[in-house]
Amino acid sequence: MTTWDRKICLLGAAGVGKTSLVRRFVEGIFSDAYLTTIGVKIDRKEVPVGADRVQLVVWDIEGETEYRSVRLRYLRGAAGYLVVADGTRPASLDAALALQEQVADRTPAIPFLFLLNKSDLAGQWVLPAQDEAALARRGPVFRTSARTGDHVEEAFLELARRVIPPTD
Repeated sequence: MTTWDRKICLLGAAGVGKTSLVRRFVEGIFSDAYLTTIGVKIDRKEVPVGADRVQLVVWDIEGETEYRSVRLRYLRGAAGYLVVADGTRPASLDAALALQEQVADRTPAIPFLFLLNKSDLAGQWVLPAQDEAALARRGPVFRTSARTGDHVEEAFLELARRVIPPTD
């Protein structure tokens, strides 16, 4: 059995639920209290991937706003990343697409996933199916809910599988 240490980053507009997703994944909890990330917050969680273990070092990077863009230097050394959008805010999808393009221009070879968060707010969901389909043509997409935990663990585990070498 091998243990791999891998840095992964969460990117997205402010308020899309990056910190809540990390708390759900790492601690198994959700809080309605909104906490703005300043700079970066780093957490760790070890997960099984086949016969191996992956120690994910999760970098929760402060959100992008019209006044503040993501500091892409935080991505240095990352093995993969999650791009998060809020399914109740279409503008966050535009921000997610722009961020993914910026990262792909700088580091085209590292794996990523799109997370469409807040899937528990079905009555407020405003992303059209064609936008989700267009997103899926660029990379894997997971509809997640930090509140309920839906597909959060699966998304992180999928990225963990993608950031280690394949086994024979």
